Amino acid sequence: MPTQVRIFAMPKSLGETLAATSPTSLPKSTVQLTNGYASDQKLPTKMPMTTAIPEHPTNGGLTFAAQDDLPKLPIPDLESSCRRYLAALRPLQGPREHTETRIAVEEFLKSDGPDLQEKLQNYALGKSSFIEQFWYDSYLNYDNPVVLNLNPFFLLEDDPTPARNNQVTRAASLVVSALEFVRAVRREELPPDNIRGKPLCMYQYSRLFGTARVPTAHGCQIEQDPDSKHIVVLCHGQFYWFDVLDDNSDLIMSERDVAINLQTIIDDAVQTPIQEAAKGALGILSTENRKIWSGLRDVLTREEHSNNADCLGIVDSALFVLCLDYTEPATAAELCQNMLCGTNEVVKGVQIGTCVNRWYDKLQIIVCKNGSAGINFEHTGVDGHTVLRFASDVYTDTILRFARTINGQAPSLWKTTSPDPSKRDPESFGDVNTTPHKLEWNMIPELNVAVRFAETRLADLISQNEFECLDFSGYGKNFITSMGFSPDAFVQMAFQAAYYGLYGRVECTYEPAMTKAYLHGRTEAIRSVSDESVNFVQIFWADNPAETKVEALRKACEQHVNSTKLCAKGQGCDRHLYALFCLWQRYVDEQTSRSPSSAGYSSPTDNSSIRESVVGSPGRDSINSIDMDISPRQRGDSTTSNPRSRDLHPVPAIFADAGWDRLNTTILSTSNCGNPSLRQFGFGPTSGDGFGIGYIIKDEGINICVSSKHRQTKRFIDALESYLLEIRRVLRITGRKAATAKQTRAREVDPTRVKGSNRIKARGRMITGLDNNAMRLRLANGSSTGTRSPTEESVLMSDDELGGYGFFDAGMLLQALKARGDAFDNGESKPSERAAANARRRDVGKKLRLAEY
Repeated sequence: MPTQVRIFAMPKSLGETLAATSPTSLPKSTVQLTNGYASDQKLPTKMPMTTAIPEHPTNGGLTFAAQDDLPKLPIPDLESSCRRYLAALRPLQGPREHTETRIAVEEFLKSDGPDLQEKLQNYALGKSSFIEQFWYDSYLNYDNPVVLNLNPFFLLEDDPTPARNNQVTRAASLVVSALEFVRAVRREELPPDNIRGKPLCMYQYSRLFGTARVPTAHGCQIEQDPDSKHIVVLCHGQFYWFDVLDDNSDLIMSERDVAINLQTIIDDAVQTPIQEAAKGALGILSTENRKIWSGLRDVLTREEHSNNADCLGIVDSALFVLCLDYTEPATAAELCQNMLCGTNEVVKGVQIGTCVNRWYDKLQIIVCKNGSAGINFEHTGVDGHTVLRFASDVYTDTILRFARTINGQAPSLWKTTSPDPSKRDPESFGDVNTTPHKLEWNMIPELNVAVRFAETRLADLISQNEFECLDFSGYGKNFITSMGFSPDAFVQMAFQAAYYGLYGRVECTYEPAMTKAYLHGRTEAIRSVSDESVNFVQIFWADNPAETKVEALRKACEQHVNSTKLCAKGQGCDRHLYALFCLWQRYVDEQTSRSPSSAGYSSPTDNSSIRESVVGSPGRDSINSIDMDISPRQRGDSTTSNPRSRDLHPVPAIFADAGWDRLNTTILSTSNCGNPSLRQFGFGPTSGDGFGIGYIIKDEGINICVSSKHRQTKRFIDALESYLLEIRRVLRITGRKAATAKQTRAREVDPTRVKGSNRIKARGRMITGLDNNAMRLRLANGSSTGTRSPTEESVLMSDDELGGYGFFDAGMLLQALKARGDAFDNGESKPSERAAANARRRDVGKKLRLAEY
């Protein structure tokens, strides 16, 4: 039999789970029930979201200990949601258009709205979350390629030990730390996430590993092997695998053992010229349109016991994929592109870029030749906060493990660790294969043609997008909070001001707030554009006093903070209205076809759980979350699946109004995610004329990655940097004291020190430190005094640092400042089927001879 991928139904409630027997592995060829359908029956049009690990904790388990106590996501009041919907649209519409939207909302509240609200409340009874099923529908029925459209990326900081920043050493270190994380999750030893002591939903961690997004003729489904114990390595587009865990999830290989295997794989991969290897790089197929990819998977698995079917099973069931790239991207933007979609390099008509060295249906760890590393992940069931915790713990463990080689008493991140593989009885490992095997696909003509066309389409897609990074080091969280602002709100207003400065208008902006304080919470949409934010950008770009600008900024930030708090409590309007829209669509489909339109992805019943998306920066105590903007239009939902039903069942007024499309067409899709373990993170634009903006707010800097389909991305980055510098100058003019990070509090004593208490120490004139820019300006103006009032300082810094360009040319401020000798950072970097299957598995792939390392 071929290697199997275990498929599980959604977990039941705690009582049902305890009363039932534990799930067992079911071969795909057996008849199994999935949401009431036998596997040999025709499946419903929407495939089930499959998952694995029961939600209740084991005795003494830490990770899922709080799951049963988490509250459900509340269904907001209908009138409140409509009121917030109108408030979100008001600054984006003209008076006439907004009047039409208001009339549509009033009609909805009098007609369809209350009935849909009652249907939603009844629908939610017995379910973990009223939005969950519709969430999965929107992602898994998405037919376009996941690369650049759904999958985000993280770019890790370099290893702090320079000698370890080579590809094999860094990759081996990251793999071992990742496996320790897998072990902690499976043993339920991973401490749960929390915000200010409040536990968060942890279920996503059970689906992070051994999981694959699998396309079918009826949409995608998530499949998982929760007992997976091998990894797949991609090098030059070629596939390799070896076991790394035993049946107890203990590591069976040391870091050196893993390094030997990786070097062996690299040595073997380079034996095949990259031009030849690229022609058979089947990973490129995972970038195809999902329906096309489903048909190609049928080609690969049409013979049940074929070599191709076995190879595909090994890839699907791997813990994760490790991609070893042969390139060394020189800049931050190139690194970000490499982590998000790979490079596009065609030589003599053959694609040899790293875009062929990926498998986008799984969690991927990517390591470049120079040791630069990142993560690209499938986003349907695992969101940014889960992967951020993974990335942070892996990065931390690589440092601590290295520290223990110096000092054996150095702490460990894990409650328990695997026994030393070198000291174990070989018989204790069980049936494992530690020697790397190369998967040798049978490249039949159909596959050769498919690889060729998939590559050309991907090359087009990559060429249509561009990426720019800003590693802003002028200031960060410490300065922003010292000025009395929320860091996230402050940066969101920077995006508004920079865009307005370039285009003279505001556009629909999306930022996710995580709601995982609730059972199966995902995200809610923060609408950054408000009356207050519009007022601020208009005041900022006009000739107004500094105090007026700061006061407008303060009001805009306060409004953003209030909106964020409401969204984190599940009181936003987007998810609620989207659920009502989906229920209406489901009702129409049932009335017209007399068959359920949403028979898949049943939301688990009470006490089951799934956790959500991303932490803010720099720590874990943030409610902001990475998430692609979910909207009905952008996720493939149409107003109705049957044109004839439009006459029988008119679209509710609120969804037929132009405002619905306006709010669901995101121009600035933003997300705040990260901590010091990350250098950058990002994603592709969510609309053809939009920007995808990922940002990390650190103590002393702000890292921003912007993508767009060639919409002057570099100029937008420059405008952002110019604004951040200008608003600092404006804040200083208002006379607020800017605190230096990690500054000793002893300095607070100086101003109140009684003179004469120590006659010797009282001698001399006190001087204050200035930043380099201000010092150069002082010198240029012939000033030698040590202190100045904020107003005097602003005069000396030149009052028109906007250079007279006006808001249409604000991006030129940076060049003007640089021409005056100011130096800025340019943002560039240096740089398991069990026994039977295991028996068969030994024969899958060519066994390699280990290299010397």
